[in-house]
Amino acid sequence: MLSRGLSRISGTTASTPGARSRKRLWAAAGVTALGFLVVLELTARRYGLPGPLTHQVAELVYRPKSGALLYAGLALTLVVLTWRQRFIAVAAALGIDAVLALTRWVFGIGGVGGIEGRAFGNGALWVVLGCGVVALTRRTGAERTLLLKGVGLGLLLVAGRKTGDTWLLITSRTRPQVLDPYVATADHALGNPSWVAGRIVEATGPIGSHVLDAVYGQLAVAAVVVALYQLRNVAAERRFPAHHLVRTFLVIGLLGPAIYMIYPVVGPVFAYGTGAFGTGSAHWAVAELWPHTPPPIGTPHPVVYDAITPRNCMPSLHTAWATAIFIHSRRAPRFLRVAGTFWLLATLTATLGFGYHYGIDLVAGVVFTLTIETTLRALDHGWNRLAVQQVAGGTAFFTALLLSVRFLPVRMAHHPWVAGPLVLLATAAVIYGYVRTTARWEPNPVPPAPRAEPQLEPA
Repeated sequence: MLSRGLSRISGTTASTPGARSRKRLWAAAGVTALGFLVVLELTARRYGLPGPLTHQVAELVYRPKSGALLYAGLALTLVVLTWRQRFIAVAAALGIDAVLALTRWVFGIGGVGGIEGRAFGNGALWVVLGCGVVALTRRTGAERTLLLKGVGLGLLLVAGRKTGDTWLLITSRTRPQVLDPYVATADHALGNPSWVAGRIVEATGPIGSHVLDAVYGQLAVAAVVVALYQLRNVAAERRFPAHHLVRTFLVIGLLGPAIYMIYPVVGPVFAYGTGAFGTGSAHWAVAELWPHTPPPIGTPHPVVYDAITPRNCMPSLHTAWATAIFIHSRRAPRFLRVAGTFWLLATLTATLGFGYHYGIDLVAGVVFTLTIETTLRALDHGWNRLAVQQVAGGTAFFTALLLSVRFLPVRMAHHPWVAGPLVLLATAAVIYGYVRTTARWEPNPVPPAPRAEPQLEPA
């Protein structure tokens, strides 16, 4: 009785085996994430590169590479605070930014690693770390756990970006050969969509390019907008929802670069063009063909490429993340649903139209996301026969697609009316399976009670 009363006073419930197991799971996940960052830092140092931890620490003082991303991380942390605390946190972040910007201007301090970055963002990182200190020193029980989860969510978003950047640099140093000729040959089965989209974007002129570039570059910010809607009730309910967009984003960012290591591809604008924005590694290209002349069907083979360009095409993670935004915006208000649809279509257009990806990359990205999303939802709602079939089918098709592109690209190119529809039908089957599987987990809407008709009194 005494322990139960003390639990009520402290605002927590008595410890249960389930709660203890969840705490151990969170602790294990934290240790694993920290260990992964340390390993990645050491690996980057081995190749003479600053790792994610170095970049993160440097952004406490130097101009950050992406101030918008740091404030997006702060926004995720704010979901666990009251409105008064949110105003104080944002004011503190802006004040710290102003002081640091003035200090950098006086002493001539530049960006991280000598690269000139944004003039703001440090304050957001300082406030997120400050919330972590407050959680450890001034909070107890459930309040401490909730605040630490908010801090962890914000830091994970930022660390995920830094980790991804480091992964991409490592792929360029450790994978000298790329498989672009295989993907370009197999893409004939889909009608060389990157070449078609490239000519369309080129015809739109600078306006279309600027719009698509803005959409492409601020994908993480768009994801935070949808995530904030999903997490809008965390402060009131004092708990996070079982599943939200940030979880899917982080898993995609963790698994995707690992596939880049075994399937290195640089993209049409690099392998068959002049490089991004007309500069870069044009002399490493197989031929200067993109976007006006589709590559010929020959005998594909690995080609050596530079040690700078990331091998980040297969699968297209921008497509994967945009697909996740689209999925998680379906139960949002109309404005967010329209925005999610626009972001997906604009991202698909940008990835192809800028020559960053082949059509096969986009197909792989969609299947990649749907398989991950099904797995995460099944972990929350429980595995059933449909969920097992969906995850197994998505994994099998994803693997078969990569193997076909690697070992059967010429046959795919010579039989486009067989290979192309087969790839698209298999993708449609994965999409249909995902909708059918997750529909079982969606709450059934409660129909409104019938309104009673007014009774007229007799005259």
